Amino acid sequence: MHEITLCQHAMEIMQQQARQHRAKRITAVWFEVGAFSCVEAESLRFCFDMVCRDTLAEGCELHLTEQRALSWCYDCQADVELLIPQVLVCPHCAGRNLRVQADDGLQIKRLEIE
Repeated sequence: MHEITLCQHAMEIMQQQARQHRAKRITAVWFEVGAFSCVEAESLRFCFDMVCRDTLAEGCELHLTEQRALSWCYDCQADVELLIPQVLVCPHCAGRNLRVQADDGLQIKRLEIE
C-alpha cells in the first residue's frame, strides 16, 4: 500500500507551506490523483486521516479529483479515454500507438489554512 507514503510526503509539503504562512491549522486540501497512479481513493482517504493525527491538519477536509485516463491515438488521430488505464489499447480502433496524456502521480492542487 503506497498510499501511506504518498500521504506522508503530502503532509510534509502541507505543513511546510502552513508554517511558511504562519497558519494555525490546515482546514482543507485538494488532491488530484493521476489516472495511471494506481492509487485507490478509499485507501488514500484512510491513510490521510491517519497521517493528519496530531498535526496542523488534524480534522482537515480532503477533496479528491480523479483524473481521466486520456491519451492520443496516432492510428485514429483522436483524443481517447482508455477504458482500463492499465491497458494501453485504443477503445475505438484497438490500436496500441498511443501517447498517454494523463499523469501517474498525486498532486496537491489547493491548500486551505487558517
